[in-house]
Amino acid sequence: MVRRSSNAPSIPVVATIDIGTTSARCILFSQEGIEVAKHQIEYSTTASEAPAESSNTDQFRRRSSLLRHNEPIFTAEGIAISITDDVEIENNAASAGPTLRFPQPGWVECMPVHILANAVQCLVACLITLRKINQNPALKIKYRVKCIGIANMRETTVVWSRKTGKPLSAGITWTDTRTSEIVQHLEKMTDDDRKEELKQKTGLPLSTYFSAAKLRWLLDNDDVIREEYEKGDGNLMFGTIDTWLIYHLTKEKSFVSDVTNASRTYFMDLETKDYDDELLEFWDIDPTKIMLPKIVSSSEFYGSFVAPNLSNLGFHNRITQEAYDILKTIWNVPICGCLGDQSASLVGQMAVQPGSAKCTYGTGCFLLYNTGGRKLISEHGTLTTIGYWFPSLEGDDSKPHYALEGSIAVAGSIIQWLRDNLKLIENAKDIGPLASQVDNSGGVVFIPAFSGLYAPYWDGGARGSIFGMTQYTSSSHIARAALEGVCFQVRAILRAMASDAGASEDFLEEALTKQNEKKPLSSLAVDGGMSKADEVLQIQADILGPCVTVKRAAISECTALGAAIAAGVSFKDPNERVWKDFDDVLAKLHGEDDSDNKFVAQLPDNERRRIWKRWESAVSRAKGWLDEE
Repeated sequence: MVRRSSNAPSIPVVATIDIGTTSARCILFSQEGIEVAKHQIEYSTTASEAPAESSNTDQFRRRSSLLRHNEPIFTAEGIAISITDDVEIENNAASAGPTLRFPQPGWVECMPVHILANAVQCLVACLITLRKINQNPALKIKYRVKCIGIANMRETTVVWSRKTGKPLSAGITWTDTRTSEIVQHLEKMTDDDRKEELKQKTGLPLSTYFSAAKLRWLLDNDDVIREEYEKGDGNLMFGTIDTWLIYHLTKEKSFVSDVTNASRTYFMDLETKDYDDELLEFWDIDPTKIMLPKIVSSSEFYGSFVAPNLSNLGFHNRITQEAYDILKTIWNVPICGCLGDQSASLVGQMAVQPGSAKCTYGTGCFLLYNTGGRKLISEHGTLTTIGYWFPSLEGDDSKPHYALEGSIAVAGSIIQWLRDNLKLIENAKDIGPLASQVDNSGGVVFIPAFSGLYAPYWDGGARGSIFGMTQYTSSSHIARAALEGVCFQVRAILRAMASDAGASEDFLEEALTKQNEKKPLSSLAVDGGMSKADEVLQIQADILGPCVTVKRAAISECTALGAAIAAGVSFKDPNERVWKDFDDVLAKLHGEDDSDNKFVAQLPDNERRRIWKRWESAVSRAKGWLDEE
């Protein structure tokens, strides 16, 4: 295949490989944030063989349709190249089992080589689409992939052999809780002063969430990994998904981890942005016996793209020569942007100024509050993490930006519960219209604490509760109260974060009377499934009050876009960049003021204060429910 000279006039696009918990995707973004090409693979799982009959959502119909057509990801002949759909379902028959596995209660594993293969497949599919676009004779200037960015689920832990490149076990995902005994033991053995020292260094509590406990578990329980560790001959390599991908997709075999991912391992000091000997000693990790990736910024040259030899890694499906040929069109393209998924969403939402915040409404909610160059250790139950680090930019934008992070266990899953358990709606998209049939919740308060309350309440004994029902209560009141329950928790976390940043906990109210003071938060950028419903965002705006504007992302794929921005601004020469700086990103991606995606409070102040007081009263009643048994 003849490669076009890189000196020929071309339109730059950025390729993002975005690895989620349940899917892999690749998107090619133009400078305007337009998706030039997109392909996604939904992982098959050991639990996905027989979906519940009640799961009658559009997504399920889409998935089952693909399964009926039996469209494989890897055919017997290799990669299927006549791709018409932009979403596929992983075919177990075509590969060595599913990517996502649940071997025991609480265990959630992923197959690292499958993740790599799915990433390559998605990239191939996008390049095929790009080639078809470029073959259009009406297109005078062709598109060309300028650089590659990576976004990934965080904390997921992979250990592999330097000699073979093969993983030595399944990857342990961030949701896996098999390490609970390790964490509980450390909790008991560590005094409060020591815990506070650890928190000051890492910004994190002791938890099954982070990578350190997962690596400790593998060293203690996996015979092959323990044997290699005891040899101490430099063969053992540890990394999160970003490290695994970059290592196998670069000609240089670059062994690096972006700082946003490294900050979630519990091995990194937030101040030095490097591994800390005391933290490694705490987890009894000897860095001379296992290689740890070099910690790097979120936006710099990591290495030059090369297609991995999947068969050498034990992946038995042959990849066609045509697939390799199309991958050669991006040979040596720099991989130069990398962010953990929540940080990528922060950047993709352009919440890049200190005091800005984003909220992703997924199954749960993830909130990040940008604190700029200040490393704030929360006194109110949120985590401290690295938001991003773009050293190629100018001034303060070039410095590492910290963030406070809070999570809500139940957000979109409350809609699934209303649909599948209570049968109040047939499809998830029906929740907004049902809730909007009434002007308020009719005095009903819904605490969606199905597995306890997370930040800022932290009460594992709380349980889901519905208060205030009367004979007047209808399904619309319950639906509205459920949405309000999510939005009230968002307000509670933002209050806690603003308080950590030095504002009063009542800043949302004080901002109304102190208009001349600098606001600790002026807008909340939102994305994710629930944010598609106008009704949800209006409720959120009403609960936050008039000092905060809720802004829905104009571009839905914020996570992938954030990684594209990281790659696009990475070049040292501004003239080489896809976007020169954040102002250029804003100008190109958000050129016009989109009032349809902005929501401001319409609820009277006294009414908002009244329902907030009622919410706090209901939370106090739901707390400690299990303690009373």
